[in-house]
Amino acid sequence: MTIRIATPADVPAMFEVRTSVRENQMSLLELAAVGITPATLPGMLTGSGRGWVACDGDQVVAFAMAEAGDATIFALFVRQSHEGRGLGRCLMQAAECWLSAEGCTEVWLLTDADLRVRANGFYRHLGWMEDGIQEEGEMRFKKCLRDDG
Repeated sequence: MTIRIATPADVPAMFEVRTSVRENQMSLLELAAVGITPATLPGMLTGSGRGWVACDGDQVVAFAMAEAGDATIFALFVRQSHEGRGLGRCLMQAAECWLSAEGCTEVWLLTDADLRVRANGFYRHLGWMEDGIQEEGEMRFKKCLRDDG
């Protein structure tokens, strides 16, 4: 398995991964309704945005995306067939390191507020702290990346 920076050529495979997950599922139509399409995603991988993919050979099996301008990690998805192999942890580490290098000292993410959703425990295990439920019903997590004091 390898982790590398995502490129526009990875976008179709990233959509395959995104629509294959068992929790937080969204169809291509649902993603398009919130502005996430094969045409918009490449723009999220440049400038203040960055993405990473985990590959098993030539196949993209997981990905993460972050935005330094907002200090957020806004995507982390792993194919069911590759869950439990540490890919999510490696992708989170890549995103956190990049955000820190971009000058972010505290970062945040949103996920389902349902405590039965596995992502909540995953984020807590990686040192993220709950920061309240948002108006849309999502749980906000935050994490300090470095101590400037």
